Amino acid sequence: MTGRELIAIAKHVPYSVLKKRIKHHKGLPEVLPRLLFIRLRYKGVSVVKAADAVGVSGQTGYNWQERWNAEGFEGLVPRYAGGHPSKLTDEQKAELLELLREKDHWTTVEAQRLIQSHFGVAYSQDQVRRILKSFGMHYGKPSPRDYRRPADAETILKKNSRG
Repeated sequence: MTGRELIAIAKHVPYSVLKKRIKHHKGLPEVLPRLLFIRLRYKGVSVVKAADAVGVSGQTGYNWQERWNAEGFEGLVPRYAGGHPSKLTDEQKAELLELLREKDHWTTVEAQRLIQSHFGVAYSQDQVRRILKSFGMHYGKPSPRDYRRPADAETILKKNSRG
């Protein structure tokens, strides 16, 4: 496509103010490439070329410009959607925590099976790890057990060490 841009850039602030904002940027790091994109658009660079220069797709460039035109600097701040809602309700998570407290040590697979059997919800092992971490549980490497060790090894050691 040649010729003029279909959507013009709104010049909310003078170019000098935009440059200062870029030079002294201390906010979210995600905003800086967006400011650089707007600066290129102020200079007359096309949306696609300006987007390519900051490493994003042309469509993202059009999205950034549309938000800039509508809201100015505030439009460049990322809007995080918050993710997918949890499969377990807060009450179910509280119940899960109580079930997990019944035993001292859990593997991720054991916790995954408990969630599946008790709540009928299938989670990946990664998601189970995230849930366990949110409960304040931590990964611990199990200590090795020698299959030849007697069950009462501590008692035998105490008896033998008195002598």
